Amino acid sequence: MTNASVTSAPILVLGGRGKTGRRVVAGLRDRGLPVRAASRTAVSPPAGARFDYADQTTWGPALDGVRAVYLVPMLEFVDAATVAAFVRRAAGEGVRRIVLLSARGEDHEAHPHQEPVERVVRESVPEWTILRAAWFAQNFSEDFLLEPVLSGELALPAGEGREAFVDAGDIADVAVAALTDAAHASRVYELTGPEALSFRTAADLIAKASGREVRYTPVDRATYARALAGQGYPDEVVEVVADLMETIGRGAGEAVDDAVPRVLGRPARSFADYAEEAAAAGAWKPGAAQG
Repeated sequence: MTNASVTSAPILVLGGRGKTGRRVVAGLRDRGLPVRAASRTAVSPPAGARFDYADQTTWGPALDGVRAVYLVPMLEFVDAATVAAFVRRAAGEGVRRIVLLSARGEDHEAHPHQEPVERVVRESVPEWTILRAAWFAQNFSEDFLLEPVLSGELALPAGEGREAFVDAGDIADVAVAALTDAAHASRVYELTGPEALSFRTAADLIAKASGREVRYTPVDRATYARALAGQGYPDEVVEVVADLMETIGRGAGEAVDDAVPRVLGRPARSFADYAEEAAAAGAWKPGAAQG
């Protein structure tokens, strides 16, 4: 199967408005490739499609004519069995290539929440690539860690454990390469930044870049769980995030891999560079978390 036979058809990008998805969409469009950005909110076909794991009537239109998929499983909110059913449906509709955004677990294996989805992807399509990503640097500016940064305190149950935070732009660039080049088929890439940092160091770098006071305070799991629940997060999300924090505390996230420079031919982006760019873009200005 040639690259052209895949990329002449639309490439479906799930989570097309998310942290990595919107960057994958931009990278594919920069290459002049046809993209179908999928989102739970209504978007205009054929460049976009409404997609909701919970609504199987959206699956067929999103997959129509597609031969490659960037798969974001959203396992914090979606049961693995539902994602597996979608993968099998995609294969049945003629999808030949899937690039899966997965997560690192301990001992360089898939995180337990991701392992069933990894397995079904491997079994369902002839060309697959699995991206086991470290924690996104953008979690501090575009996700659940933004409000704590704006409050001036990251109170987390991660101890002094370190994580090799990876930039979402690097993940997207690797995904684009895998979606457009069969040389990356049957590969598992561990995507990390160039160094492992503690949350304390991350807070210091954000403070330096933004000019804000940001400190890190280690807390126990119960305290953190209550704080998340108080912010309206459902119980299952609270448990997953607390588990991941404790995993970092055990040192499971500190391994640095060279997959980003191997695939892209350039260094992985540092957390300090991410923080400087996010600050320059106004990520941590007053009111940034609104809306």
